[in-house]
Amino acid sequence: MQDNATEVTAAGIARLAGVGRAAVSNWRRRHADFPKPVGGTDTSPSFALAEVEDWLRAQGKLAEVPLRERVWQQLAGHPAGPVTALLHTGSALLLVHDRPTEWLALARTDDDHALAALLPAALEGVLTPRFGHATERALPTPAASDLLPSVPLLRGAAELAAERGARSTFAFLLGRHLDANPRQYTLTPPGPAELMAALAGPAATALDPACGTGALLHAARALDPRPGQRLYGQDASAELAALTALRLALDGQDGEVAAPTLRTAAADTLRHDALSDVRADVVLAHPPFNERGWGHDELAYDPRWEYGFPARTESELAWVQHALARLKDGGTAVLLMPPAVASRRSGRRIRADLLRRGALRAVVALPAGAVPPNNIPLHLWVLRRPTAHLPAAPELLLVDTTSQPAAGDVREKQPWADVQEAVLDAWRVFDRTGSLAERPGLARSVPVIELLDDEVDLAPARRLPPPTAGGGTAELADVRERLADTLRLTTRLAPKDADRAASPARWPQTTIGELARAGALTLHTAATAATAATVTTAAASGRSGGHARVPVLTDHDVLTGTAPSGTPGAAAVDGDPFLLESGDVVVPVVGGGAVARVVDEATAGAALGRGLALLRPDPAALDPWFLAGFLRGTANNRQASSYASTATRLDVRRLQLPRLPLAEQARYGARFRSLAAFEDALRLASRLGEQLVQGLHDGLTDGVLEPE
Repeated sequence: MQDNATEVTAAGIARLAGVGRAAVSNWRRRHADFPKPVGGTDTSPSFALAEVEDWLRAQGKLAEVPLRERVWQQLAGHPAGPVTALLHTGSALLLVHDRPTEWLALARTDDDHALAALLPAALEGVLTPRFGHATERALPTPAASDLLPSVPLLRGAAELAAERGARSTFAFLLGRHLDANPRQYTLTPPGPAELMAALAGPAATALDPACGTGALLHAARALDPRPGQRLYGQDASAELAALTALRLALDGQDGEVAAPTLRTAAADTLRHDALSDVRADVVLAHPPFNERGWGHDELAYDPRWEYGFPARTESELAWVQHALARLKDGGTAVLLMPPAVASRRSGRRIRADLLRRGALRAVVALPAGAVPPNNIPLHLWVLRRPTAHLPAAPELLLVDTTSQPAAGDVREKQPWADVQEAVLDAWRVFDRTGSLAERPGLARSVPVIELLDDEVDLAPARRLPPPTAGGGTAELADVRERLADTLRLTTRLAPKDADRAASPARWPQTTIGELARAGALTLHTAATAATAATVTTAAASGRSGGHARVPVLTDHDVLTGTAPSGTPGAAAVDGDPFLLESGDVVVPVVGGGAVARVVDEATAGAALGRGLALLRPDPAALDPWFLAGFLRGTANNRQASSYASTATRLDVRRLQLPRLPLAEQARYGARFRSLAAFEDALRLASRLGEQLVQGLHDGLTDGVLEPE
């Protein structure tokens, strides 16, 4: 009965049934017995999940709901909201993890009211040892009346934990919630979080005074999961402070015994520091940027302002000094900062004092796109609390990774690994020796005395001019030679029969939908891949989640012809991804135009990204290049597309294909394959041409080239 409290939207129904939203709208119009809305609005109604499942199953449109999909729908449609549902679920999963026999004894009752009445005492028994008494912790023990609507969700989550483990189950649900609501949270991506933790180093005690969803403390825990580690977090949002506590308590791999000591607090850190008694080895923070109401008026005499009282417009420098105040002597803090903090005139006196006293050790400029907002190259500030026994450092390390190869798209795994390695290598040498010889365009240590001018400008780009584009005249010559070779290749590959006329063919036509029903191909989208993904990855990895680091082929990659560049969050399904195979045909379904890509050996093994449809042809019935070539026809795409106010959506099932024998398909397929090679050569020539032109501009303006 309580399961009816869980609501699902039309998009959720489409995902359950593996169809488009238009099909759900048709069912509502055509079937009088379709469940009536129980909430939402006229334009976006919501329905009772249990009623929808019963109707789909009765209509033969739903054989079985995957357990994790059912649990996610219950969580997303919880009447108290998904965050409350996450807190209830995480608390129950902690009980499953810490006291499995107690949960099994409780879950034997079939009465939801009885289970809800028994759960608060059981949850109190695991929350208090983990987080302290109720008055000390950010995560309260939910009351029986609050838990009652969550009981079906908790049963399903416990069942999923029996398959995946309690920790993996909570990580899956939290990750999916964050992916579904990216604009609600200030997220620190895993790569930059790992870099910040590595710069700070291993820590017995770590603090994040603006913890958000706990990404930085998670990275600190992963870097050094030592027994007895103490982790502290504070956030102005009570929900986020509670989520961080659960995330860290359920961190790591199932089966690990060591657990950190956790303490999180919900309060405005600058105005009401709830962790003022903490002195940490490491402080990591991604504080809010450009806050005008950070407490300037009421905090004028706060003892944390050792380096000067921050101006109203310098909230970030208030966070810097708060981090230093919470460090042990010699402890390290790493903060993510907007680039303007390095050069704003209103902060120059505080920057100067940080330099004079040796508190600021390094400023690192990250590539644009490393951390949202993606159009700004954010900075990392590495700070160290001075001690009475160490003299002030005479030099500051400046690192600029904004010109690293492929820095414009740090979603790619290898370029980000290169960025991280370059930063850490420079920092470790500097931290060990106190100095770093110049690495052109990348890093150098600058004497503090050179920086103490009227501006105290610490932006790395000002002190580290980029290296000559292309690496110098020798590499420019190599780029020019590669461009010449590529242009010769495009000439050879250019179609020789572009002007050869022929009478319009009148082939019998079929559609992708008909071919899928006949078994000539299988069609996978973001909705249908979820069911197949578990089977695919289980066969490939032997365990759930084995492909968490698999690159993802995105719609942008398909449109530009580049290698898979997405992270697991961009996959078409959450959790286990749906993996591509050589010979698959991938088509963008939103705003892509006439585009189709045949998956080659280099791309095989990547995961299918959101916004893509995948066609897997039967080699005995369809040639993949023939299939991709005809799918790219402009008229074909036009008749299969629908138009909204801001985007075009492709109904892949309506795309048409001529009925031709396999031998004739192969003849067309070979021709389409040669056109694809010509297109790839044109793309490469364009990239090389742009690189050569920019390199020549830089060489002439830097004085390393002379005009002829």
